[in-house]
Amino acid sequence: MPNPTSLPKIVRAHVLISGQVQGVGYRYATVDTASQLGLTGWVRNLPDKRVEAVFEGARVVVEEMVRWCHAGPPAAVVKDVVVEYGKPEGLRGFEVRRWE
Repeated sequence: MPNPTSLPKIVRAHVLISGQVQGVGYRYATVDTASQLGLTGWVRNLPDKRVEAVFEGARVVVEEMVRWCHAGPPAAVVKDVVVEYGKPEGLRGFEVRRWE
């Protein structure tokens, strides 16, 4: 039986990315990258031209994804990334969401 302290701690990161991040494939590149890393969550465009995303998974993997957000896909020009960590909600899969 695995030692509970050796299991990866699951975290949730709520991320807001600003800069030239809409219309450059940022959301779809985020879905591809997060899915390859085995993370769950979602990504969407905001009306103020930012991209919002939530990533859930092992802390080291979520932190790797957050580092990726600072660059994004090749056409993106990221100016700022704001990250807030919170309690995971147990999301399943990774999807593009629409702003409501």
